[in-house]
Amino acid sequence: MSTCDTPAAATACSFDPRELRKAFGQFTTGVTVITTRAPDGRRVGMTANSFSSVSLDPPLVLWSLARQAPSVCDFQGASHFAIHVLAAGQHLLSRRFSTPQQDKFVGLDCAEGPAGVPLIDGVLARFVCRNVRQYDGGDHLIFIGQVERCERFDGEPLAFHAGYYQVTVRHPECV
Repeated sequence: MSTCDTPAAATACSFDPRELRKAFGQFTTGVTVITTRAPDGRRVGMTANSFSSVSLDPPLVLWSLARQAPSVCDFQGASHFAIHVLAAGQHLLSRRFSTPQQDKFVGLDCAEGPAGVPLIDGVLARFVCRNVRQYDGGDHLIFIGQVERCERFDGEPLAFHAGYYQVTVRHPECV
């Protein structure tokens, strides 16, 4: 909860980080796996729900990565990355890429995209992007990618809300 009492005090606000995180969690997001090829040739991947479209012309997207993440240097040094929008049944894939492991790609069939970027099959959408810019985002680094290729497939999305995976249903008034 905010300790601010007046709008004038907005710059002096402090928040309980757990409460702020819970409040952010009320915004339902999709779930993505972002992959790249590290400068040393390793395949790198991570789960993120910070993905957003930015622009259609030019086609730009963004996502963010915690500065303390082990893969931050790999993504900073990569020329390309791929964003995979996960389908409802892919919660285990999301967990695989959100858990520290020596090689998150073991047993996973992947094609290779530009610059050797791993491309995961069975997803709802896939965006292959040139890594064009990074911005300071406090304790995160914000990546901007220019979409060079996109693919879309049929299916239902995997969602994340209040700390849990969710599945979506069509609103009954919008059939």
